[in-house]
Amino acid sequence: MTPKVRRARRTGSAAARAPEILTRLRAAYPDARCALDYRDAYELLAATILSAQCTDARVNLVTPVLFAKYPTPDGLARARPSEVEKIIQSTGFFRNKTRSLIGMAQALVAEYGGDVPRTMEQLRGLPGVGRKTANVVLGNAFGINEGVTVDTHVTRVSQRLGLTREDDPVKIERDLMPLFPREHWGLLSHLLIFHGRQICVARRPRCGECVLSDICPSSTV
Repeated sequence: MTPKVRRARRTGSAAARAPEILTRLRAAYPDARCALDYRDAYELLAATILSAQCTDARVNLVTPVLFAKYPTPDGLARARPSEVEKIIQSTGFFRNKTRSLIGMAQALVAEYGGDVPRTMEQLRGLPGVGRKTANVVLGNAFGINEGVTVDTHVTRVSQRLGLTREDDPVKIERDLMPLFPREHWGLLSHLLIFHGRQICVARRPRCGECVLSDICPSSTV
């Protein structure tokens, strides 16, 4: 491949490169999925709240204890804050997260009979739930592709791939959604996260090992 052709492939429009990016990432990460452990929508919602400013691995160490003690929203709604804080302390910001968890559970019981709602608007009305958390729950617990979950990995990888120039997660999501089929929005998040953790890492991306290096405008090879 000549330098001119290589440059053209890397600097083509995001819309032109997006289908190939999706195809290659799906082939590279066939097992891409949510890294949080959960058995139902309630557990995923609570785990996602805990994952703010914390690794999924750490959350997965904490949630078995949390859900053993509070297996339903009703139990968590009546929990003593000090007991919840003790369980989740290692996830960081545990006082704020405790308020969010208990408030979320109380809202589920009072407004939805203990069930997790299935719309973006309803989920975002719960304490501690923003668009990112709502996208995680809708996409993974219910298979509803309302948007693209944007975390630090999705932000970094999508910027390096030239899919967005934005820094704000909401604006990044708006840039990504038109580029990929709606039925793949949930999967796209997992693919970009897997790629960001394994290859397109923050400090020294492994461009020499990247399946996207020939179509990535940030590639060093």
